[in-house]
Amino acid sequence: MVVKRHEEESLRSEERRNFLELAGKFGLTTAVVAGAAGTLWSREAAAQTAKEEKEREETAKHVMHLAAEYRYEMQRAYPFMALDFKENIQNATSGKVYVKISPAGQLGVGTQLVEKVQAGTVQAAQHSLSNFSPFAPAVDLINIPYWVGGNQRFVNLVTSKVWEEQINAKVVEKGFKPLFYYCIDPRTAGKRKGLDDAPFRTPDDLKGIKFRIPASNILKEFYRLCGANPTPVAWGETASAIKQGVADALDPSAGALYVFGFKDVLSWITFNRPVPDSQVYSCNLAWFNALPVDVRDAILFGSHITFLQNLSAVPASRAHAMAELTKAGVKFYTPTPEEFAKWEAACGYQRPEWETTKKQLAGSLAAFDRLLEAANTPSKFYVHDV
Repeated sequence: MVVKRHEEESLRSEERRNFLELAGKFGLTTAVVAGAAGTLWSREAAAQTAKEEKEREETAKHVMHLAAEYRYEMQRAYPFMALDFKENIQNATSGKVYVKISPAGQLGVGTQLVEKVQAGTVQAAQHSLSNFSPFAPAVDLINIPYWVGGNQRFVNLVTSKVWEEQINAKVVEKGFKPLFYYCIDPRTAGKRKGLDDAPFRTPDDLKGIKFRIPASNILKEFYRLCGANPTPVAWGETASAIKQGVADALDPSAGALYVFGFKDVLSWITFNRPVPDSQVYSCNLAWFNALPVDVRDAILFGSHITFLQNLSAVPASRAHAMAELTKAGVKFYTPTPEEFAKWEAACGYQRPEWETTKKQLAGSLAAFDRLLEAANTPSKFYVHDV
């Protein structure tokens, strides 16, 4: 057993050395591709990957620099699809576009990535809709609770003609080309260790709870309606805030809670499904429009392939995250239909408190109702719901 563990540690050390060597010689994209392909254990195999990537970049007519927040190994529990996207764009364009990846927040995180896309510093980025909202406010509609929280409703909405006409049109005005929206899973209600050993079953259980939120007025109002004490905390400080009791709870998806290191600080995760923990691949509009028509069409096709792959990856990624969280002692709870109705009644989209937000972001209550109808109209794309 000791010998086997020593062999595994030795292999990991060799992989790390080869990763750093490849990144130094050929760039981070090559090292990431080699890591995902499982070739870092061999210098010869890694060198072959480097050769192939170099040839692809040299023969391409266009380079798409893609910035991403996450490390490639997070894909197993958090299906953000960056490497799939790279492969699909390169194949769909027959090698005319080479995708260079800067993962793991190398070029920043959150709104920093959106700024870089808008400025044309990078051609594309993967980021959350919440971080997109300061630049394209209309997308923040998805944070109004209980109208599009489930995966299927979200997919129905973002693939609808109504979303294209009412929301994507506004996004384009801000200098972005949305390539595709994708699923992670709905947000949850995660309770820190040290409180009572029971899940959040209904909004009544949130009364007085210090609920961590990002800088979002919509989420602030949501948790205020639940009776919680909304507590803004920057994402990079959230883990320590939960550990220290500065915040009692937080709401990312189960996959996000696992990959971002919360497995040892949480006791319960409730699948109350209020809001989608959703993301988008955005592209600089000017760069996209300057490409030949055939290349633009191929990029959109490659993006669509990646969207389909994401839908199929959601349940497997969730299952892996839940298995690992369970090993750490985290427990899960799904509200009963009666309990779920209480969440909707307490803070759902139908409440008068949301009317001003609907008018501001959708343009009118009638426009919001059209989006609501689209969310409730089955699309041709299926995704598993938690």
